Amino acid sequence: MPGSNSAAAEKVKPAASPAADKPAEIAGNISYHAQYSPHFSPLAFGPEEAFYATAESVRDHLIERWNDTYVHFHKTDPKQTYYLSMEYLQGRALTNAVGNLGITGAYAEAVKKFGYELEALVGQEKDAALGNGGLGRLASCFLDSMATLNLPAWGYGLRYRYGLFKQVITKEGQEEMAEDWLDKFSPWEIPRHDVVFPVRFFGHVEILPDGSRKWVGGEVLKALAYDVPIPGYKTKNAISLRLWEAKATAEDFNLFQFNDGQYESSAQLHARAEQICAVLYPGDATEEGKLLRLKQQFFLCSASLQVDMIARFKERKADRVSGKWSEFPSKVAVQLNDTHPTLAIPELMRLLMDEEGLGWDEAWDITYRTVSYTNHTVLPEALEKWSQIVMRKLLPRHMEIIEEIDKRFREMVISKHKEMEGKIDSMKVLDGSNPQKPVVRMANLCVVSSHSVNGVAELHSNILKQELFADYVSIWPNKFQNKTNGITPRRWLKFCNPELSEIITKWLKTDQWTSDLDLLTGLRKFADDEKLHAEWAAAKLACKKRLAKHVLDATGVTIDPNSLFDIQIKRIHEYKRQLLNILGAVYRYKKLKEMSAEEKQKVTPRTVMIGGKAFATYTNAKRIVKLVNDVGAVVNNDPEVNKCLKVVFIPNYNVSVAEVLIPGSELSQHISTAGMEASGTSNMKFSLNGCVIIGTLDGANVEIREEVGEDNFFLFGAKADQVAGLRKDRENGLFKPDPRFEEAKQLIRSGAFGSYNYEPLLDSLEGNSGFGRGDYFLVGYDFPGYIDAQDRVDAAYKDKKKWIKMSILNTAGSGKFSSDRTIAQYAKEIWDIKPSPVA
Repeated sequence: MPGSNSAAAEKVKPAASPAADKPAEIAGNISYHAQYSPHFSPLAFGPEEAFYATAESVRDHLIERWNDTYVHFHKTDPKQTYYLSMEYLQGRALTNAVGNLGITGAYAEAVKKFGYELEALVGQEKDAALGNGGLGRLASCFLDSMATLNLPAWGYGLRYRYGLFKQVITKEGQEEMAEDWLDKFSPWEIPRHDVVFPVRFFGHVEILPDGSRKWVGGEVLKALAYDVPIPGYKTKNAISLRLWEAKATAEDFNLFQFNDGQYESSAQLHARAEQICAVLYPGDATEEGKLLRLKQQFFLCSASLQVDMIARFKERKADRVSGKWSEFPSKVAVQLNDTHPTLAIPELMRLLMDEEGLGWDEAWDITYRTVSYTNHTVLPEALEKWSQIVMRKLLPRHMEIIEEIDKRFREMVISKHKEMEGKIDSMKVLDGSNPQKPVVRMANLCVVSSHSVNGVAELHSNILKQELFADYVSIWPNKFQNKTNGITPRRWLKFCNPELSEIITKWLKTDQWTSDLDLLTGLRKFADDEKLHAEWAAAKLACKKRLAKHVLDATGVTIDPNSLFDIQIKRIHEYKRQLLNILGAVYRYKKLKEMSAEEKQKVTPRTVMIGGKAFATYTNAKRIVKLVNDVGAVVNNDPEVNKCLKVVFIPNYNVSVAEVLIPGSELSQHISTAGMEASGTSNMKFSLNGCVIIGTLDGANVEIREEVGEDNFFLFGAKADQVAGLRKDRENGLFKPDPRFEEAKQLIRSGAFGSYNYEPLLDSLEGNSGFGRGDYFLVGYDFPGYIDAQDRVDAAYKDKKKWIKMSILNTAGSGKFSSDRTIAQYAKEIWDIKPSPVA
């Protein structure tokens, strides 16, 4: 193998050894894959080639475990959960896989035989572009916990070719480019060419002579399964993330048209198939965009139900082919991760009635007992409402079923809950209040059709029960639950922060905390120990230096590891209030410019980092990205202040970037308007890594503050139950802005940060009401409390002993926020499934 590191590679004899766990055997298996599973020229063995060969060697382990787990589930026939999500943010798989398999050290030694460090090969892997933000990352943490807890559960999603987008920052601000994660191939996925099922769109409904109905005609695409094995931590189980790809067949290619020169017409169905899995959340301003989004959602639901839930239910016991459908809810649990997979409800009804011959009542009873729904938002724009016209056009049979669900629900309310009759208009599934735009309310359909509905943090679940779904609670008081989100401690501490992990293991005298996170409370008794403080500070500094290198490589900006690292990374949205953060930085800059040299000597140096993607059509969010970059360009190049303050926008935020930023953080901002963030999970990751939070009483912040201690959390801002009143006060002209808020806005208006027109963005903070005005997210109201809280941060950071103790106590209080705990609760209290470990 001539080329990079070829001499070392040639010394390793290729030998297939799929279950290898010793460095020499692993090296032989890597060499085998380099030669006999080739994807590149045989004349090179550079870092990229070495990564793919190494990944395929690890995949051998995963396939073996996956096969054993699949056979085990097939034989034992446990009740199984099917987790449907439009998003997964897996991150890089190599570190996680060898870590969960317990073979990190062996692989590190093996790749050295080729002249490589494992960390260098890890850096060759591209993040899978299958998600956008917290929803997708949560789903991935959940899969890790399902496998670790030996639960019979699989995840289902779509195999997006280009994902959301790759974020590039230019002088104009954010620009979007297609992700290239599949430009070569993913070494982790396994195409299942025997798992192919038809999915229909459009067409019409036929009424058969016996009165039954059949959906026919239209266009039919094929769903092809790609499996990504998910290994559990220190267990033999490996479950699957099954991703669907849309395909057309050779029969759908019109050879006559092609030979006639009608090249595009000849392959229309192939082109439409490619569109389905091209992009996550395609723009939906046009009817074509709406149809494509709805196609994506139905494609996920139909493929998953037909292929896995129904076919597997029949397959595991022969006598089910002829009936026994009443057993279905005792063998199948379907979890809808937000409203995107709502169409699983009418699709399951259709399959049971039209394909399996069940009557409505039996099909409804099965569907109701099988499906459960997780709500992730109270934002109106995220509670999906689909045009009835578009739904009827694309899915005519499903629209009939939804109409019948709505009709029966309304009749039930009138007959059994007469006192609720006046509430029917807000509760019904079909909303025709605007005759020009009648819609299907997907959240309402989920609530009416599911046996369980849960929020994802205590505050959020209470808002659901007391406000958003309060009328349904009157009918079904036991349907609503809370399942506070969690994160996997493997990826988010053990693997991404080895320095801190080793210290925790040393002081707790066990590494069992990795799968029993409550053990972290044992750190509390050492919170004042000077030796622990010294080790903790050294670990933190190592992480900060690694982060500083990433910032330099990604942005060209040099930052000081001795400054306070202040980080906010999440999807850019007005309710998450990155605007509050950057206005605070602008005010800080203004005050620094007014200080004498002596006064600056007393200032706590700070590096403010903001990262996240703004949705391509979300104009104000993109203006915020532009403002952060413009402020940074001025502040970072101002010699009068840049030793005291730097502002950096971190481009193309993803899981791998987070794995560098979070361990290196010291202060993290979770500052959403109270009552608007369902949970948040990055707040949990930051706390777990010993970062102190500045935040509002929103989402999981409430529970984090309870667990880590009020003195170890910088609180500010209006509370959720005050927000509506404050907005009303604003409308009535009662708001009086703090002078500091006005100063920050005025500095931007002055042109200090360039000539870009920020008036539309600043206008959103002004006026008393009106679309795009009136400061709906209360940035102005919370600004003075935010500035005061930041002053408390500055003072606390100067006391190094106090700050490190706060850091330790944040980690020590993070035990509740393990996704293992969350998933154990789902398994017991919603899905009724039990561990099924491979022997």
